[in-house]
Amino acid sequence: MLSTQAIWIIMIAVMLLSMIIQNVLKSRFDKYTEVPLSLSGAEVASRMLQAHGIRDVQIVSIQGKLTDHYDPTTKTVNLSESVYYGRSVAAAAVAAHECGHVVQHATGYAPLRMRSALVPVVSFSNSIVSWVLLAGVIFINVFPSLLWIGIALFALTTLFSFITLPVEVNASARAVKWLDSAGIVSYETKPMATDALRWAAYTYVIAALGSLATLLYYISMANRRN
Repeated sequence: MLSTQAIWIIMIAVMLLSMIIQNVLKSRFDKYTEVPLSLSGAEVASRMLQAHGIRDVQIVSIQGKLTDHYDPTTKTVNLSESVYYGRSVAAAAVAAHECGHVVQHATGYAPLRMRSALVPVVSFSNSIVSWVLLAGVIFINVFPSLLWIGIALFALTTLFSFITLPVEVNASARAVKWLDSAGIVSYETKPMATDALRWAAYTYVIAALGSLATLLYYISMANRRN
């Protein structure tokens, strides 16, 4: 088991990396938003769904920046306004990525099924884990098992973060492959779309590492208390 000091160093490093990645991601998307394409994000999404024979999913515009997501419960591809109306490499990449999730859902992609199955459990865990961990620390001498219950709940969120990684990477791979085969991106713009989605994927990697580091910290705390 890593020492507490080592875990703290890892957590600080993860926080710094997270800040760097977020800044680079923003700059990349700002840069590729300036590279024009003839189709809007909404049109790209519509074409990709049609190309895969998917006709029961709606494409809607939502507020916010980088709030784009696919909701399998309502069967909607939710695109931020800058992506929905935008005619750029960045808008096309994001729209195609979200449609990649739709294709995963339609084809029964295993990691997506696993993540979807965990959603209700993780949602419940997130709603109480902070309180359980706090109570576990306060009552460690009275009810030592409570802290381990909190750790188990937090471990579910860590597992969810790692299952999310292949889901996001695969959706991006599907997006770039289809954008290329459909002729929406060219030899010059394909690397831009790939780069934008790669940096977006890094945010999920750093989130998973951060969750793991926090989990190790709680385990180290419980071991010291025992």
